[in-house]
Amino acid sequence: MIVIKICPYLEYSFQILGKKWNGLIIHYLSLCENNSTSFTEMVQAISNITPRVLSMRLTELIEYGLVKKDVIDTPHVTISYKLTEKGQALVSALQPIQNWAIDFKDHV
Repeated sequence: MIVIKICPYLEYSFQILGKKWNGLIIHYLSLCENNSTSFTEMVQAISNITPRVLSMRLTELIEYGLVKKDVIDTPHVTISYKLTEKGQALVSALQPIQNWAIDFKDHV
């Protein structure tokens, strides 16, 4: 039997991206003006994600340091979610994977 030691950096990447919705949330934020948007806009824009799941995923992405939650304390509190520098770097790293999918998605 061959034993392969898994690269801890690749394992870390898949801990994040292996969870449903995380990659799509990061991608969506990258498309938003200033890489920032509200919770409501994300729920409306990302098909089939429930508010509960979005909330859980955003909390995880904040803990990983990929997303930042901004609370603006005004008479009507405004909350927005924004990609951090680390999150923007992940977007750049995902671009070659997106290109691969464009090239090979329809190939059986």
